[in-house]
Amino acid sequence: MSDLSPLTSLSAALAATVAAAAPSLVSVHSHRSRASGFLWKPGLVVTADEALADEGEITLALADGRTRPASIVGRDHTTDIALLRVEGAEAPVMPMAAQVPPLGALAVIVAADQGTPVAALAMVAKSAGRWRSLRGGEIDARIELDTRLRHSSEGGLVLDSEGRAIGMAVRGPRRTLVIPGATIARVAARLESHGRIARGYLGAALQPVKLDDGIGAMIMSVDKAGPAAAAGLRQGDVITALNNAPFSGMRALMRELGPDSVGAVVEVSALRAGEPVRMALTIGERPA
Repeated sequence: MSDLSPLTSLSAALAATVAAAAPSLVSVHSHRSRASGFLWKPGLVVTADEALADEGEITLALADGRTRPASIVGRDHTTDIALLRVEGAEAPVMPMAAQVPPLGALAVIVAADQGTPVAALAMVAKSAGRWRSLRGGEIDARIELDTRLRHSSEGGLVLDSEGRAIGMAVRGPRRTLVIPGATIARVAARLESHGRIARGYLGAALQPVKLDDGIGAMIMSVDKAGPAAAAGLRQGDVITALNNAPFSGMRALMRELGPDSVGAVVEVSALRAGEPVRMALTIGERPA
């Protein structure tokens, strides 16, 4: 019997951890999509943007069995964070911790399936520093869990071994990713106050092209009221470098057009009818 007591203690601790977090979880129903979310502040729910339908009504199923309509406060597809507003949800708020779990630590995913709490045990398979998503969002830590995430659990809470909420579970290419608490705090606060996250805007449609000494970006069209036009760029120009750094691809460019880029002045090197030209471009804010 004594050999089983450590497992019994662990089981009881896990059950208590899940029970403490479960009242903060909600099911998110949008069009044909089913996901999870959690009370971030009174009346405000954080969920995964990718799991949220682009149209139709949104309904939340609360842990106490009630359902409530919700509206979108704001969403940021680059960090996979969406913020919803709901009235009449008296569920407790689960505070987010800024801690990043070490490699090999245990974590618990707590989510909701049609209002019913669900849980999964996982191990931290990767714990690293800041990174940028393929859509250009800045994520404060790279946390991967060694488990696959069911669709309805996307947007659920990730708890560490002390029961602290350290982030939100989202679906990655091969493993579950965790959007850290620090990222949620930063992005959700901006969504609450402004409804969106500012992103850099060049005002030009670009197409990668091969050059003799690398790659460039041909301007296929120009927004007449945008930054590219104001800088003097034209349709047919081929951008070869920004601030003397050779153009390295569209993904790299999108990563550079984050919130901090708005208002920055960059020196653009381009080819116009085969001849080099240079000009200063002030990065604008992408229209809503």
